[in-house]
Amino acid sequence: MGVSSVVMLPYALSSVAVARQRLCTDLQEWGVYATAIDDAVLVVSELLSNALRHARPLTSGMVRVAWLWTDDHVEVAVSDGGAATEPRAGRPTMSSLGGRGLGIVEYVAESWGVRHDGETTTVWAVLPAPHANGQVAALKEAG
Repeated sequence: MGVSSVVMLPYALSSVAVARQRLCTDLQEWGVYATAIDDAVLVVSELLSNALRHARPLTSGMVRVAWLWTDDHVEVAVSDGGAATEPRAGRPTMSSLGGRGLGIVEYVAESWGVRHDGETTTVWAVLPAPHANGQVAALKEAG
């Protein structure tokens, strides 16, 4: 059993801070350790920033950010209206100003990938997200 959230956000840079805060709040409430929360927030920031920089919004004009926490892992996912190119980890030079986002995701996450569903592209990542011992029982009782 897991717990999850889905947030529809405007296709705007200000949505990155909103997604970070919502994810952080949820993971704290679910009892995830702080270092795992930091990693998940970093990854969602990279995925959402990439969507805003390189892809189109969904047909609604929004982007969808979702996360699912289960079995000591969190999957974060960002869905957009697709782009001309497939998301992939770059290999920038030392002097490059950008291009490191998916490389960071690849390093921090246990796995990541891309799903396509019609016009929607979803980039997802799974990260370890261990919890404090008493939290799982409380969540199962609440759910």
